[in-house]
Amino acid sequence: MLTKIKRLLIGRPLKSNESHSQKLNKLKALAVLSSDALSSVAYGPEQILIVLIAAGGAALWYSLPIALGVLVLLVALVLSYRQIIFAYPQGGGAYMVSKENLGTNFGLTAGGSLLVDYILTVAVSVSAGTDAITSAFPALHAHAVLVAVIIVVIITVLNLRGLTDSATLLSFPVYFFVLMMFLVIGVGFFEAATGHAVPVHPHAAIGTPVMGIGLFLLLRAFSSGCTALTGVEAISNAIPSFKDPAPKNAAKTLLMMGGILALLLSGIVFLSYWYGIHPMSNQTVLSQLGGTIFGRNVFYYLIQVSTALILVLAANTGYSAFPMLAFNLAKDKYMPRPFKIKGDRLGYSNGIITLGVMSIILIIISGGRTENLIPLYAVGVFIPFSLSQTGMIVHWVKEKPKGWLSRLLTNFIGALICYLILIIFFLTKFSQIWPVLIFVPIVIIIFHKIHQHYMHVAEQLRVNLSIPLRSINTTDNIIVVPVAGITKVVEQSLTYAKSLSGNVIAVYVGDSPEAIEKMEREWKEWNTGIRLVTLHSLYRSIVSPLDRFVDTIKWKADKDGATVTVVFPQFYTKKWWQSLLHNQSGVLIKASLIRHADVVIATVPFHFKK
Repeated sequence: MLTKIKRLLIGRPLKSNESHSQKLNKLKALAVLSSDALSSVAYGPEQILIVLIAAGGAALWYSLPIALGVLVLLVALVLSYRQIIFAYPQGGGAYMVSKENLGTNFGLTAGGSLLVDYILTVAVSVSAGTDAITSAFPALHAHAVLVAVIIVVIITVLNLRGLTDSATLLSFPVYFFVLMMFLVIGVGFFEAATGHAVPVHPHAAIGTPVMGIGLFLLLRAFSSGCTALTGVEAISNAIPSFKDPAPKNAAKTLLMMGGILALLLSGIVFLSYWYGIHPMSNQTVLSQLGGTIFGRNVFYYLIQVSTALILVLAANTGYSAFPMLAFNLAKDKYMPRPFKIKGDRLGYSNGIITLGVMSIILIIISGGRTENLIPLYAVGVFIPFSLSQTGMIVHWVKEKPKGWLSRLLTNFIGALICYLILIIFFLTKFSQIWPVLIFVPIVIIIFHKIHQHYMHVAEQLRVNLSIPLRSINTTDNIIVVPVAGITKVVEQSLTYAKSLSGNVIAVYVGDSPEAIEKMEREWKEWNTGIRLVTLHSLYRSIVSPLDRFVDTIKWKADKDGATVTVVFPQFYTKKWWQSLLHNQSGVLIKASLIRHADVVIATVPFHFKK
């Protein structure tokens, strides 16, 4: 029953050799990976105006030079991350750049900040979209948290179905929003040029002196406007998701995203100034702009619908980038190994589910009101922004490729601006962003604890291949020993199996020909005197191939009146939480083999000391 429900929700399992079908082309990748950045047009310009209005309506003309400064930073970030894409085509973005050029702790700081930020991306985006929905349907306001949770569950299921399925469905709302924003900007400029539209408030001329405007206020407005740049890094984290040639396609997608974001951001800011839009508590800047240009007609409501959709779907950027970043951290043994495993639809399902669960928890804790999380959300992005820029500076100095000075200058300018924004954030919004000083060190400590555990495990499992297994008297039973590699656990289990019988068969299930070839080569070098049978699993499942193999052995054994014993190598961690860092494949295999009548199941325990 559960299997049928799973198939209904996420579809049939895909073979490993079908992974190419889950790669994204540029247009789909733009929709999936840029929704967070593009959605910031809905609130980025408004954040600038909210700070400036404190000095009066005449101060709103400062939004133009501030937006220009944001665009300069956008250009620097896009050019920097384009260089990162080609320098680190395996993905990982700021984490990989910082780790390789600045050191492990800086890399973990960038990676940890981004992981938390992707959780915030989902929580903030879905909550903002829910606000738009409950504004249109006030009866749902009392159930805002439930609505937000349902939306997260739906997006999670869509992503579990695979990248192409989610991209196909989610691309329509993203491009619909982009189309509506270009319509607003195009008609807005036309109406302004022809004098047909009436401004909401008269706007002050550019350069008008304003009392009360100081450097502190302008810097605060600039830092608030930089929230429009969240999500720019997502493409560099998800390069393996692109069709080949992946780096070139990712770089082109990044440039497309940067160009669209620059046009939308500059257009909305200029029109907001020209039409004298003032920020209001009960109506967004985009809503006022749409109402001023079109009136309360069908186009106005289409703008509102497209805005609500893009805010909700901005969460999907996190679903694309979080699992890939978690995979890279897990590959380096800083996150639990299950984050490396691909699910039935060839996506990193554990990362997708973890992101969904953590986002739901955050939404419930915050009561769906995430206004105070936005500064934390922004500073969580600018920490890896700053570290990646610094890392690329070190990279160019070390490598010195052709034309490296101009690339270094790009990263140097970007780094200066990013560090300036971080300083501004801490000076002006410390009361809202102080938790970052607590959770980032905690995350780094957790990363190191996980890594330390894996290092202890590797040390205790390492086998000296030059030492053969000791010879032991045997009986005539058929012993099957599932093996996942050559480790101390396997060595101990094989030794025990040989004490039971002279007919021992080791079975290895590999998910690729390369893995099988490597195992066969190492097994031959080990010279155990035990026959190794290798099985290729197209669907990455260990249970099904092993189950069929035991069926075959049991059928042959029954003809000869022999007994089949399956000996499981099983290790046990010293602390309960460490078991969560390992795959529990042995438990699943045992549960499957219980149905086999007269098959003896034996476990050889191996206890870790640390």
